[in-house]
Amino acid sequence: MAIHIHRSCCTYLLGSSALLVLIGFNDVAFAQAKLPEVEVTSTRAKPKPHPAPARQAATAPVVAPLTPAEQLAAKNNAFDQGRSNLYTTFGTTSSTQTHATIDALPQGTNATVEKVLLQAPGVSQDSAANGLLHVRNDHANVQFRINGVMLPDGVTGFSSVLDTSWIGTIALVTGALPAEFGLRTVGLVDITIRSDVFNNSGSVSLYGGSRGTITPSIEYGGTFGGNCPTTSSSTVTKAPPSSGSNKDCFPGVQYFFTGRYLQTTESIENPLPTLNAIHDFSSQEKGFAYMSTFVDPYTRLSLIAGTAVNNFQIPNVPGAALNAAVTPPVFGVSTFNSAQLNENQFEQTEYGVLALQRSVNGFDGQLSYFTRYNQLHFMPDPAGDLLLNGIASDVSRQSYSNGIQGDGSYVINAAHTLRAGFTVSAEQAWVDNSSIVQPCMACNGTEPAAPETITDDVSKLAWLAGVYAQDEWKITNQLTMNAGLRFDQMWQFTDANQLSPRLSFTYKPFAYTTFHAGYARYFTPPVLVEAAPFNNNLFNNTTGTTPGLADPVLPERSHNFDAGIDQKIPFKCYNAAAKDCPTLDVGLDAYYKLAKDLIDNGTFGQALVLSAFNYAKAYVEGVEFSAKYHSGNFQAYANLAVGEERATDVVSNQYLIDNTVPLADLGGLTRFQYLATHWIYTDHTQLVTGSAGAIYQFCGRPSTPGETWLDSLCGTKVSADMIYGSGLRTGDANIGTEPPYAQFNTSIAHEFAMPDGKPLTVRFDIVNLFDTVYQLRSGTGIGVFAPQYGPRRGYYFGISKKI
Repeated sequence: MAIHIHRSCCTYLLGSSALLVLIGFNDVAFAQAKLPEVEVTSTRAKPKPHPAPARQAATAPVVAPLTPAEQLAAKNNAFDQGRSNLYTTFGTTSSTQTHATIDALPQGTNATVEKVLLQAPGVSQDSAANGLLHVRNDHANVQFRINGVMLPDGVTGFSSVLDTSWIGTIALVTGALPAEFGLRTVGLVDITIRSDVFNNSGSVSLYGGSRGTITPSIEYGGTFGGNCPTTSSSTVTKAPPSSGSNKDCFPGVQYFFTGRYLQTTESIENPLPTLNAIHDFSSQEKGFAYMSTFVDPYTRLSLIAGTAVNNFQIPNVPGAALNAAVTPPVFGVSTFNSAQLNENQFEQTEYGVLALQRSVNGFDGQLSYFTRYNQLHFMPDPAGDLLLNGIASDVSRQSYSNGIQGDGSYVINAAHTLRAGFTVSAEQAWVDNSSIVQPCMACNGTEPAAPETITDDVSKLAWLAGVYAQDEWKITNQLTMNAGLRFDQMWQFTDANQLSPRLSFTYKPFAYTTFHAGYARYFTPPVLVEAAPFNNNLFNNTTGTTPGLADPVLPERSHNFDAGIDQKIPFKCYNAAAKDCPTLDVGLDAYYKLAKDLIDNGTFGQALVLSAFNYAKAYVEGVEFSAKYHSGNFQAYANLAVGEERATDVVSNQYLIDNTVPLADLGGLTRFQYLATHWIYTDHTQLVTGSAGAIYQFCGRPSTPGETWLDSLCGTKVSADMIYGSGLRTGDANIGTEPPYAQFNTSIAHEFAMPDGKPLTVRFDIVNLFDTVYQLRSGTGIGVFAPQYGPRRGYYFGISKKI
């Protein structure tokens, strides 16, 4: 069997499977990994042939020779398809954005991954101090995978670690996940690296604008080291030939790297509704590298590495009152202007993945080693924090993770595909707290005492292990079942395990209609550093006292049900294989989750770091609607989600919830007493969440010299997107709601043809077009320490040149 790959609009012929796939000029061409060879037909420009005699018979088309780089690209395309066979998202709901779509929307690849995800169904916005975003009203239960390998948990902070410039596709997968996905299960952020960056080219860009924002970046990719000769054959075989000059040739190494620097005075959300925040400067550096080569015709070796080093100032609120428990002076200071507070946070992340992929005779497998290092250091203002908050905590969190992941897929026959795998990881965590407090008896501000330092350090070596097996069974041509089992074991501050069944069905009664339904049992360990025990007894009789129990944080266990329908509606399509006919894709999905020991977290002190706790019982329910329309050079999408998460009874780290002050709006109960006897909305619940966007490209090519003003619009893209939120929870015990808001953004970009044949692109973006002033957080609610507002209107310019 052979696969014919044409670079423009091409057809895959898979023998008896009769699978027809149409792809566009820039799409990635895949081949089934089990096939013995990949046939590539080049459509590069060729010299015009001499005119033939009038009666000469037509001849077969001339196939241009394939360079070593093209041969390597064909091999990689086949192995990319083999890797996609490993990680099925069968029976789930997926929202995918390509690199081209990301680049066309406002801010393009200068936007963070978190902002890109806000355009997916059911994703709500939050402040950086509270996790940046939430999927289906859950908190921080999302896993990130790069080319199928899960990045291990790190230390949560303000940083956006991943850059969008190197992303080929990013998909948010929700629903009843197959057994191969464990641990973080509310959403899977599935990222693949761009496949169009290995042609010895790149780009340099400069972007910036309001609030002192400036971000230069560079990227470059190519291929080196290949010694395979150029071949006139259109067939690239996986198996080495039995004879010939290229028997032992080396196809080469593909590489890509990118780097970005950012500085801005709008890094963490402004706690005030003003245009500019007080004390909010940030400098951020990101780097990413990717390399890939073939060990032999059946085996590919890939390396992924990334880094992020970020510094943040913590914004200030003027006019804050001194803490009544503190007796001035401290460190010779009796009064303090809160606008002059000098709190800072440093965050560092390093990660790497080494993956060995094997693809032969119906089997696809990948064995990966992954590592990640994280550091977070919150540095207080000693005098200011002690006078204003009663405690000045210097908090350091470090985490070093290493692990191995193995996944395999085998096609038994036309009806059954078997998948199995495992993961084992170790994490060493250090949590160091050095807090300045003032000793006291009544802590009423009347008993002078010299400040003292209390140290509470914790270290832990923890382990996670998981194993799964599942079978994808094609029962009929329309009905497919995916059934699996997963077992997870954790050895952390508490030890626990769980056997988790997974079952999902997909039914396709018509060509454009697909139903799915599934059940999944999930087991979610807490983030190690957020679950570190805290010895609150050390702070008795000081201004930093936090009375209450400190039971250990438990893993979350849940039953999850999901069902939905996806409908594709073609317009003016008289041929089902037509590539560019207008289409409307609509989806409707409903979900319900019943949880025990629901994990939640928040910021409970003056240090803006997250601490975890459990609710004994919780449920999450909701409905999501999505629509995408595509017609020629125009595309648009819209999403709307309605849902809620409710919980009751805090059963770990109880000291985080105040149990000393009766509150009138809670019927005279303390917060802790109210939570123990009432079902409450979690603080990150938002009843209604929406997003929408549109992109239009004038013509399909860049402008050229000599064209009219109307022709010059060719190469111009205009776009807009928006997010809507009905408001997160606020007030004592989350009994209130923030006001609803909508933020609109817009963009225009133009691509200019340059003499060197490599275009230059100029863009202009407006964020929050109508300068809507809206509050994300009021500073009240469970686990919410400070108010935060959404961004004010900003103007941003960018210029990028291909090199």
